[in-house]
Amino acid sequence: MFHTSDPKDIIDGKITDVYFERALRILRAKGVNPVVKAEFIAKNFPGDWPWAIFAGLEEAMYLMKHLPVKVRAMREGTVFYPYEPVIEIEGRYQDFCVYETAILGLICQASGIATKAARFKKLSGEKLIISFGARRMHPILAPMIERNAYVGGCDGVAVIKSGELIGEDPMGTMPHALIICFGSTVDALKAYDEVIEPKLKRVALIDTFLDEKFEVLNVAEAIGNRLFAVRFDTPSSRRGDFYRILEECRWELNLMGYRNIKFFVSGGIKEEDVPVLNPLVDGYGIGTSISNAPVVDYAMDIMEVDGRPLAKRGKWSGSKRVLRCPECSSRKIVPNNKEKHMCSCGKKFKDILIPVLDTGKLLIKMELPSQLRKSVLENIKTLPL
Repeated sequence: MFHTSDPKDIIDGKITDVYFERALRILRAKGVNPVVKAEFIAKNFPGDWPWAIFAGLEEAMYLMKHLPVKVRAMREGTVFYPYEPVIEIEGRYQDFCVYETAILGLICQASGIATKAARFKKLSGEKLIISFGARRMHPILAPMIERNAYVGGCDGVAVIKSGELIGEDPMGTMPHALIICFGSTVDALKAYDEVIEPKLKRVALIDTFLDEKFEVLNVAEAIGNRLFAVRFDTPSSRRGDFYRILEECRWELNLMGYRNIKFFVSGGIKEEDVPVLNPLVDGYGIGTSISNAPVVDYAMDIMEVDGRPLAKRGKWSGSKRVLRCPECSSRKIVPNNKEKHMCSCGKKFKDILIPVLDTGKLLIKMELPSQLRKSVLENIKTLPL
């Protein structure tokens, strides 16, 4: 058996820290069940990220629609900053207390992955970014990981089921195993070219047996103009100066008239590698750097009890609004009241923490992953890294 929970276990409240279950027993025994408002915020981000992408709302909504609660939230894919509430739940505490663990899990990891993907995409500019990291994580999580990598900005995903989830064809090249089975990169490429349908681009993996400088020429000569790209997955023990390897291969291909063959790279690519390699690279396969992204460390805290602002030390009590200026993008956190707020630029602020759920009824339309991705890429265009 797989060591995973069933979705029903999550809905039934079994995926919870035990102290919530004990707290619920105490509250029931003593008849204490106030109406509370609880918010989810992150006070800071990993690695000094200046901003993050809110993700995981769709799954969180699927869970919360089973509960008698009202929910306000930012739309999925929204850029947010420290101390800004991304979700607020309103309801009797006994009705949702055991779900804190699960809701946090659904948004913490998703937001970390989406943010890391957005950072890679921003660093790469117009270069292709493909999520290659599913094999480093539990397979049950692969579609979730790649869906959020795509929402954050990846151009494609590698796993078949992930492609079904986002509504896009999965992307990939060829494994080293195929080449080893044939005993030759050229023979494996020719077989790929003969068997695989023409609509799929021919991308040759060129680091299995021979020096990359010679293998790029071998594969180019083997299938000529049908070769779209070569992929460098050069192991770190052989990599040395990766930029110089790529530069040398580009020189040789150009010299022999193969200027149109593109370069894809993979294998432990980190953020700091991208600006260095960008002048020579047309696409990146990013694995663990995205799939094992640090989580956004949200916390859930009660902010209001029976209509009275009340929070623990270190937190701002009371329900809140998060405002954003549609003109200059200035932002503001204010008490949740009817007061009107104008930006210093003269435009009226817009609420971005909006009602999304009321006792099982969805109040917004959930957007497709492609729509979310488009919105993320538009919103991060001018943001600093």
